[in-house]
Amino acid sequence: MPLSRTVTLTVLAMLAFAGNSLLCRAALQHTGMDAATFTSVRLATGAATLAVLVAWRKSGPAWRAGNWPSAAALCVYAAGFSFAYVSLTAATGALLLFGAVQATMIGHGLYRGERLGPLPLAGLVLAFAGIGALLLPGLSAPPLGAAALMLLAGVAWGVYSLRGRSGGDATDTTAGNFLRATPLALLLSIATLGHTAWDAPGLAYAAASGALASGVGYALWYAALPQLRATQAATVQLSVPVLAALGGVALLGEPLTLRLTLATVAILGGIGLVIRERTPRV
Repeated sequence: MPLSRTVTLTVLAMLAFAGNSLLCRAALQHTGMDAATFTSVRLATGAATLAVLVAWRKSGPAWRAGNWPSAAALCVYAAGFSFAYVSLTAATGALLLFGAVQATMIGHGLYRGERLGPLPLAGLVLAFAGIGALLLPGLSAPPLGAAALMLLAGVAWGVYSLRGRSGGDATDTTAGNFLRATPLALLLSIATLGHTAWDAPGLAYAAASGALASGVGYALWYAALPQLRATQAATVQLSVPVLAALGGVALLGEPLTLRLTLATVAILGGIGLVIRERTPRV
């Protein structure tokens, strides 16, 4: 694949990932949509979009790939993501999400025997210090309940990503997992039926999040991923919280506080130091 096409696909995928935060935040703050309904519509439209892509590629029925444990992790991620964004800004949510994703995947590597040198170890400490500083009590601190939900969503996405490394076509597997996750999300919607609320703008945001930012976004990412080294793939995802922060300020009128700015530098800088040298040491 030409380098220019890889760069284009990667940039579009990162914009889509940041778009998920912006669309979810917009739906839950500026429309009548509730978090459970947003989750169900997002997963259902994402499943439909990915099923069409799989059919177009003629790689077989979309439900033949994927598995229920991965689908459960996907549903936990999507639900935690939505419920957290009831209270979090787009920037704070994206920062906590991707910090938790990277921490989960790095922690798994350490558990499997990887060793960190002095510089990556310092980066890990810096990243966790940034998360801790962001959550310290204060006027600009995010609500702890919402922050915990987003951290849970990040752990679930990290687990989902680790399970997805086992092989198979990534788009097919993602389509199968989205299809399986949709009824799980519908069960959540049924359980919260008394709080169900939706309107046309909210449905539009949720459908765009599922079909474009999730379905098409993941397809673009998986098309670019084989051309990227593991460290490149991990590093480029650090742009998502920054893009979400800029989008939140420009499009949603969200504040960019000093606490958030410093935490962003610490968390993303620390993770950057870790993934620069994630080679096994004995």
